[in-house]
Amino acid sequence: MPRVKRSTKRSDRRKKILDRASGYFLTKSKLYQAAQEAVERGLKFAYKGRREKKRQFRSLWIVRIAAAAKLNGTSYSQFINGLKKAGIELDRKILAEIAVKDAAGFSKLVDQAKSALAAAKA
Repeated sequence: MPRVKRSTKRSDRRKKILDRASGYFLTKSKLYQAAQEAVERGLKFAYKGRREKKRQFRSLWIVRIAAAAKLNGTSYSQFINGLKKAGIELDRKILAEIAVKDAAGFSKLVDQAKSALAAAKA
C-alpha cells in the first residue's frame, strides 16, 4: 500500500472548524470533535433562522398595516381585498413603510380600497 502524505489538508480542515468555533464556551472552542458538533449545530440554526426571519418580517408588516387600517376605520382583510379590487399592487413591506412614515398617503390608499369595495358590491 502506498504511503499517504496528507500535506496540510487535514490541519486546514481542522483549523477552519476551530476558527468558526472561536468564542464558543470551554471545550467547544478548543477540541476539534466538540467544536465540529457545535459549529454544525450553529450552522443548522443559522439556516433555519434565515427562513424564519422572512416569516417574522412578514408578520410584523401585517401588524403595522392592520394597526394603520384600524385607525382609518377598516380591517386589514378588507383593506387588502379593496387594494386588490382597485388594482393597486403594493407588497406588504411597502404598505407597512407607508403606514409608518406617511399617514396621509396611507389614508388615501384606504379611501381607494373602500371605494373599490363599494363599487364591487354595487
